[in-house]
Amino acid sequence: MATVHLRAVSKSYASGASGTTRAVESVDLAIADGEFVVLVGPSGCGKSTTLRMIAGLEDVSGGTISIGECVVNDVAPKDRDIAMVFQNYALYPHLNVRQNLSFGLERRRAFKSCWRGLFDSAYRSKRAGERAAITARVEAAARTLGIEQLLHRQPRELSGGQRQRVAVGRALVRDPAVFLFDEPLSNLDALLRTEMRTELRILHRRLRATMVYVTHDQEEAMSLADRIVVMKDGVVQQVGSPAEIYGRPSNRFVAGFIGTPPMNMIDGTITLDADSTLTFRSACCTLTLPPGRFDLDGLSRGHERPVTLGIRPERLSPAVGESNVSAHANVTGRVVAVERYGASADVVLSASGIRLIARASQECTTQIREGENATMTVDVNAAHLFDSHTGCALARAIRAPNR
Repeated sequence: MATVHLRAVSKSYASGASGTTRAVESVDLAIADGEFVVLVGPSGCGKSTTLRMIAGLEDVSGGTISIGECVVNDVAPKDRDIAMVFQNYALYPHLNVRQNLSFGLERRRAFKSCWRGLFDSAYRSKRAGERAAITARVEAAARTLGIEQLLHRQPRELSGGQRQRVAVGRALVRDPAVFLFDEPLSNLDALLRTEMRTELRILHRRLRATMVYVTHDQEEAMSLADRIVVMKDGVVQQVGSPAEIYGRPSNRFVAGFIGTPPMNMIDGTITLDADSTLTFRSACCTLTLPPGRFDLDGLSRGHERPVTLGIRPERLSPAVGESNVSAHANVTGRVVAVERYGASADVVLSASGIRLIARASQECTTQIREGENATMTVDVNAAHLFDSHTGCALARAIRAPNR
């Protein structure tokens, strides 16, 4: 396996008379040996372009890419010691599974069939040894992925999940320094995607291989990654573990993109009152916040600062009984919808024109009816604040972007 380093990597495309379009801008990223890193972001954010530059399928406009100790900017894709799994599987329809798995190895054989094999016994012996080694690697990959019984089948005879396993197996037999995955599960149905996520995570743990994975699905990123790289408009917004990205987002974009349902955002103002309490005021609620969690750049007592408050849906819960309803930790509104998912339910609330989502257990929502008013208790200790102008998190010791 190997490390991967991107240093100030950029990619621009010519866009006619208007000049150039910047697809990726100054990405700095160090991927450790054996690490599973996921690039995530909305369509057009530059994540696939970044992966293709690592693979050598796109030229680098600026910066350097290193695999191990070697700078690979000018190295051909076939010589980078990488294996890539594509979104559309890219299996050869006229070859069976065994032949698809061995195709790349066969192309790289040193001792191929030729007239010399008719007369040179040493050459024939080396050819036979090489073919035996290829067969062993194919069968080992098939065992690892649980597709031994499929080796004789054609791709058309396979399900979507089986085709995906073959595509992964074709990369696996190469034993590359780095595995690259370009949205490999996007063509699968929801249940199969969940199963394949588990299989990929188990495979990574077994191989301890360096893997770089691209997806637009933040649930996929959260479940697979050792570290997540969140991108927007070609710029890295934050790098961190799933827990860091979810619990301490660096800006409003990351906070809203990561998490299902997305984080509730409420625009308002923050005031440091005379008694040193921190009060958030908006159209829908007034909340007293713990001041020690936030960096407010010397906010003076009595002065207001425009901010956005973020609260995760699971940190809003139905108020049960008068004792749980505090004037400084609740929001009341009309119930627009109750979406039930078996053990849990999402309550969609409209409070002074602001739509909020609360996620709670099924038992906590039995008394809530659509069209009626409901009061939700806010866990103020889990609240986030973002600057209204820059969108940056106003949290102490937040992990900096592009690190």
